Amino acid sequence: MNSNIKVGIGFATGRKHFQRVLSSYIYNWKESNLVDDKKVSLNIFVAYDLNYKKTKKSDFTKISSDISDMIESKYFIGIEEVENAKMELVHNGIIEPDEASMFFGKGYASSRNIVMYYAMKNKMDYLLFLDDDEYPVAVTNTTDTAIWGGQHVLKTHLQNIFNADITYGYHCGYISPIPYIEFTDILREDDFRIFIQAISNDIVNWENTKKVMQNGGVSFADIQVLTEQKVIEVQECNHAKFISGSNLCISLLDPSQVFPFYNPPGARGEDTFLSTCLSERTVLRVPCYTFHDGFSSYNHLLSGVLPTKLKFIEPDSKEIIKRFYNACIGWIRYKPLLLYITNRENYHEKIAEMIEQLNETLPAICEYFGTQDFFNIIKELKKYDQNVEKHYQDFSEYKRIWMKIVDSLKNEN
Repeated sequence: MNSNIKVGIGFATGRKHFQRVLSSYIYNWKESNLVDDKKVSLNIFVAYDLNYKKTKKSDFTKISSDISDMIESKYFIGIEEVENAKMELVHNGIIEPDEASMFFGKGYASSRNIVMYYAMKNKMDYLLFLDDDEYPVAVTNTTDTAIWGGQHVLKTHLQNIFNADITYGYHCGYISPIPYIEFTDILREDDFRIFIQAISNDIVNWENTKKVMQNGGVSFADIQVLTEQKVIEVQECNHAKFISGSNLCISLLDPSQVFPFYNPPGARGEDTFLSTCLSERTVLRVPCYTFHDGFSSYNHLLSGVLPTKLKFIEPDSKEIIKRFYNACIGWIRYKPLLLYITNRENYHEKIAEMIEQLNETLPAICEYFGTQDFFNIIKELKKYDQNVEKHYQDFSEYKRIWMKIVDSLKNEN
């Protein structure tokens, strides 16, 4: 490693157990000798949302002294800090007030962008994004019992980011919000396949959905990835180099090479739209896993309790069905823009095909899950199809505004 490396670790969080997640990662960094490495300074950037789970500021900012001592610096970014950043950028003539409101608004992308802005402003060399529902462990299932192993997430990224613009790792656990489906006369496998094809994107498709469902909704770590420790250069596919939004490290050494996150209003896909900007960037997939606790069922992992079996996530509660429904809405809201960017010549044909598939399958989906809410998926698809050109213009605006901000940071150096 080079000397005096400033590493930022970014969280966009709203969960009460954030402190436990942070502690888990910090002790993981200590165990991998990064805390005691004088050549590396570790700095955390936390964009927190108090409304997501009705939390209070101290849930994120009140870090114990023993944890705090292992970190070089800490930046906590709430509504007040975001407003101050906007005012400063406007006051210095870098961006206009409407541009500040647009860029640092609500949503996942804005939270990640404010973290990235703070990291750049504080002269970080690299920024690792971690999610507050992912833990530095991998789980495999080679016998009748689950087998767990610790993962050196940050260390693995730092070993490889010098040769790349972006590195990203693997995910195991409950990656998908799709619960286990027991096919019946009400919902046949073919119905669900067609439905998944309609809402599918770079991450969600029928092939990997079916495989995960056969494991009860669990994605197990690939033993080959763990043992071979192979680094893979990501190739362009459909005008994008697809990445994940966490277990993701971005080189900030040349700010002009860094693109912002974006998602259409109320949608997900901030990592997907960043992926569409990476054609000329070097993107490496690195061999480290995080365990995604997508249904918040395994918080006890943070206390060292390792289950011997991972349970099926079945649609037997309103909460699990609601989570799946919200995911479907989030996916369908960003699929029109993704198609518009990656397959514009066939855009209208693809949208018409999706509408037909949803009309065919949504009655069975609604009956199976016991709610008519899923019919909203087709309404949202039509709405976001009608607004796709505006969302494309907004995405272009995001990139333009970001470059103005980046240029101002370069001038500060």
